[in-house]
Amino acid sequence: MLNETIFFDTLRQGLWVATVTSLPILSAALVAGVAVGLFQALTSIQEMTLTFVPKLLAIVLTFWVSMSYMTETLVAFFQSRVLPMITGG
Repeated sequence: MLNETIFFDTLRQGLWVATVTSLPILSAALVAGVAVGLFQALTSIQEMTLTFVPKLLAIVLTFWVSMSYMTETLVAFFQSRVLPMITGG
């Protein structure tokens, strides 16, 4: 039987896992956005694709590099928290 304490603890841990797994991608987007914004401010170039393409490349590269870490984190969460609740253990 699933009581409120177990439910909210699992929800809290799931939100923490979501935050930890999204942190590398969001950090890369932030750094790329600040770098491109600084470049645009220094050169007075206001091209919209200049902000989009480097951020997209940084996000895709970071996702590709950190994909195994994200997968391991999600699988560990599901194996340690979610699957025992489903099977009743």
